[in-house]
Amino acid sequence: MTSLFAQEFRLSKRHEEIVSQRLLLLQQRKNKSGDQDTGKVSQLQAAETAFKRNHSLLKTRYWASVEEYIPKWKQFLLGREPYPIGVENHDETENNAQKKAAKP
Repeated sequence: MTSLFAQEFRLSKRHEEIVSQRLLLLQQRKNKSGDQDTGKVSQLQAAETAFKRNHSLLKTRYWASVEEYIPKWKQFLLGREPYPIGVENHDETENNAQKKAAKP
């Protein structure tokens, strides 16, 4: 009877150790998961910031380009001057595209 009592006592102690270890591991996993989520959030914020910056730069460069070409195109668009970039180059590009399309 004493041996059964001692065995039950040892099993009870072992059970307490296992439950304690389980709780510790669960807490560590929760902390690690929280750290990963924090990392993901910061990566997402960095990506969003980069997207906004790149979009702003692209928009700025686009409008700078438009403003640069306005004087060249203004008279053409008003119908007062011929194609501003060079009609020869424009026609050559179209002819080359047609020739390439016609080749078997």
